[in-house]
Amino acid sequence: MVEADESIAIATAEPGDGLAGDPTAAGPPPPVPEPSARDRGSSCGAAPGLRGIRKAAAFLASLGPERAAQIMSHLSDDEVEQLTLEISRLRSLPPEVVEGIWREVEENAAAERFVVEGGVDFARAVLERTLGTERAQEVLNRMMGAGQRPQFEFLRRTPPEQIAAFLQSERPQTIAVVLANVDTALAAKVLAKLDAQLQVEVARRIAEMSDTSPEVVREIESVMRMKLSGVIASSYEESGGVKSLAEILNNADRTTERNVLEKLGEDDPDLAQQVRDLLFVFEDIVKLDDRSIQLVLKEVDQSDLPLALRGASDDVKEKIMSNLSQRAQELLREEMELQPPQRRSAVEEAQARIVAVVRKLEEAGVITIGRGEDDLVA
Repeated sequence: MVEADESIAIATAEPGDGLAGDPTAAGPPPPVPEPSARDRGSSCGAAPGLRGIRKAAAFLASLGPERAAQIMSHLSDDEVEQLTLEISRLRSLPPEVVEGIWREVEENAAAERFVVEGGVDFARAVLERTLGTERAQEVLNRMMGAGQRPQFEFLRRTPPEQIAAFLQSERPQTIAVVLANVDTALAAKVLAKLDAQLQVEVARRIAEMSDTSPEVVREIESVMRMKLSGVIASSYEESGGVKSLAEILNNADRTTERNVLEKLGEDDPDLAQQVRDLLFVFEDIVKLDDRSIQLVLKEVDQSDLPLALRGASDDVKEKIMSNLSQRAQELLREEMELQPPQRRSAVEEAQARIVAVVRKLEEAGVITIGRGEDDLVA
């Protein structure tokens, strides 16, 4: 039993961390238990093996880039960073897993609404009518953690400033467990109140978090409840991966893209560069307005044009040609006709050099790449 004055961090000791009161103690964390039958859900229930931020990332990726970008525009910077990191790490998910995630989101949203409106008994009654007794209990158990009340429910009545002040001295892993198990809006507010360096450490641990033992969560909750008692006021289809993240950011506004890439670059430069390489491809040139095309054509190596246009779509060729003088068009067509067969890699390298010019001009504010509605000003 953890005493009230003990640090709750003992429940989440990491390799190399000592337990409270014993700074020399160290060792690997306890093994994470296999999900129980309840956690795995029935054949029509929750997605097996996915928890917390990873499940949210899988759900977001399954929506497609446009809808995912719309949702991300309503999230805080820290939430966007956590989700994009996790999306970039996702791999293929079986269709039944994606279907399970969608069903769980729908069921949990309904259960949460019913609990808020009419309490647990009301939620159980409504869900039993909708899903049957067994499935209703599974949904409530999943939402409530211990099966009796939502996890960290008491924090809903606690100002974010007080929660942050309490967590400030805890280990980042402990804070991550807490924030991953409370309402995302509250978690965002608490995260915003932490010191800047601690924010980054906590965000990384949330993004990398896998299954957490229910016993650990309950122990942390119990200690927090005791410590805060004097100040409390009365979650085969292609989903995720670097390509998915790039598609989402391609549909997001420029501010969101810049913020995500800057923070990704600080934490994982290689990953950030992989995303940048996919953000704007040669075929996207058709998204540029005529003025921007003309500025790009002034900057590119003219010897790259006939090579880059080999194998390009008719739309791209027309976009380029329409922004050249009649004489320049004739010369370009002549060069393309006289060129011998080229290696695909050489064509792609020429296209990449032109794309690099586009990105350079955009970053300098010289041109604008067409994006979401937020970039348009009437």
